[in-house]
Amino acid sequence: MTATLTAPVAPPRPSNLARDVGIVMLRELRPVLHDPFSLIFGMIQPLVFLALFGPLLAGSVGPAIGGDVWGWFVPAILVMTALFGTSTTGANLLFELQTGAHERMLVTPLPRSSLLVGRALKEMVPLTGQAVVIVAVMLPFGLRVDALGVLAGLVVLAVFGVGLGSLSYALAVAVRKQEWMFWAVQQTLLFPLMILSGMLLPLETGPAWMRVAAEFNPLAHVVAAERALFAGEFVSGAVLAGALSAAATAAVGLAVGIRVMQRSAD
Repeated sequence: MTATLTAPVAPPRPSNLARDVGIVMLRELRPVLHDPFSLIFGMIQPLVFLALFGPLLAGSVGPAIGGDVWGWFVPAILVMTALFGTSTTGANLLFELQTGAHERMLVTPLPRSSLLVGRALKEMVPLTGQAVVIVAVMLPFGLRVDALGVLAGLVVLAVFGVGLGSLSYALAVAVRKQEWMFWAVQQTLLFPLMILSGMLLPLETGPAWMRVAAEFNPLAHVVAAERALFAGEFVSGAVLAGALSAAATAAVGLAVGIRVMQRSAD
């Protein structure tokens, strides 16, 4: 009788969420790094809003927002940029669903949560660069910010972006057979959330029902937190409410996104 020798089986690679998220994020960033013009183009919209909408605010609602127009408006513009970026994460997934790239990612040992978080955080990398440029551009025009507050605000935005990006991911999977539905739902929800967040115009002068509706809008609390953090207010009700809203959005988004993704693999 001869003994049969078998090669030892390598143990499965231990899971490391931070490493796996980094792998997915770098994969998603490669197209951006190969096309840096897209980052420059992404700066056009926020700069146009600042150049054209900012002076209108100064002349019409300046007293209602305390006179510091740029301290009120610049943080909101960064939230808007993050909102548009993370809410359209699912559009890239729709393309991968068509080409089969998504199915190939699902058979890798990467956990579903890392696929969601990595995709959403990818949007925060160019946003961070854009935030630095926007703040630097606006400093000569009178913008005053707290450096640590800006960093804390970007962390809150990243947490909120993970949740929103995960929901966008889930929407793309749910409507993968009818792509137009993705944009219909995204646009239908996006603009009411923006208006009811006080992002572009103060809600204090609006009707009572809008102020009540804004209390149930997590985006409104995130915007208020960003304004407070940029002004150096780290301990305030606005910051706490914004951080809790961002964390709740991330929790719900990840729960929904992971469940939808697991079903898509069946």
